[in-house]
Amino acid sequence: MAKSALNDLTAQELAAKGRELRQELFNLRIQKATARLEKPHRIRELRREIARCETRVNQISKKS
Repeated sequence: MAKSALNDLTAQELAAKGRELRQELFNLRIQKATARLEKPHRIRELRREIARCETRVNQISKKS
């Protein structure tokens, strides 16, 4: 997800997006543990996307 797209979302939408990303990350970690992971680089991408969401949520909360 692009940074500009994150700027358009509300705090609630960002929190929901973060939950979805964390669930996907959990599923990928399970796949990695069972040696069925096809795209190992996706784990790094997800961690960064989660961090972007969390950063944007913190920015919004500090403005309020």
